[in-house]
Amino acid sequence: MRLLLFLLAFASVPAFAAVNVFACEPEWASLAQELGGDKVSVVSATTARQDPHHIEARPSLIARMRAADLVVCSGSELEIGWLPLLLTQSGNGRVQPGSPGYLEASRYVLRLEVPTALDRSMGDVHPGGNPHIQTDPRNIAKVARVLAERLAQLDAANAASYRSRADSFDKRWAEAIARWEKQAAPLKGVPLVQHHKGFTYLIAWLGMREVGNLEPKPGIPPTTSHLVELVDQMKQAPAKVIVYSSYDDPKAAQFLSQRSGIPNVMLPFTVGGSDRAKDLFGYFDDLLARLLAPLQ
Repeated sequence: MRLLLFLLAFASVPAFAAVNVFACEPEWASLAQELGGDKVSVVSATTARQDPHHIEARPSLIARMRAADLVVCSGSELEIGWLPLLLTQSGNGRVQPGSPGYLEASRYVLRLEVPTALDRSMGDVHPGGNPHIQTDPRNIAKVARVLAERLAQLDAANAASYRSRADSFDKRWAEAIARWEKQAAPLKGVPLVQHHKGFTYLIAWLGMREVGNLEPKPGIPPTTSHLVELVDQMKQAPAKVIVYSSYDDPKAAQFLSQRSGIPNVMLPFTVGGSDRAKDLFGYFDDLLARLLAPLQ
């Protein structure tokens, strides 16, 4: 009887995750969880309410980096202000750049807005191109295949599980993309103003047109003079919607909206950016619903 109770108790204890994943952004944390299931333990260094360009390299993040088996980040120098310090201070050789435990998602997609020249006067321009690849679901699919194989490489004993989950995700994701593209058809050609160039990949995917930015230059906060210029610009060639992300200060979007009569919409920048964006599927469901609302 005692042996039976012992075995039942042992069976009720969840298995330890085989791979500790440190994700720089919530979208990669969500994707790792989709692909890894109970075989992974996932933490995200940032939330959808934080600007991923500017994060403090806190001791708690260093400790999490020290325990990581796999680091997944957007790359293209999005995290240049804090990730190198975490990697150095952690002393974790398993996840240093160039090792199997380090994955930069943007390396596996076609990057947009790659500058042909760099100058400080251009603002916060990334040498490797726009790093905010997560707003195009086709990019998520490409990274998913790479991430699943990396998990299988690091944890060969569970490789079959990762690949099976990846196949399932790929099928469900392809079906979701087809649904989203049909739903988003009215957005094709629609002009919009965005706060920061955070939704460039979304705009390209949907065939929308960017006609202005609330930031005078990438990474430079909106100024009154620039917003006044945008108001005049909108009189000549108005946008249909002004968008800003879940971590942006809404005041600039509200200023332009009030003076131009163009609706402004907060878009969740990543998973967790709204109540509905609880995972990657909910994230894109909510993105499109919010974009379509002003047109209806």
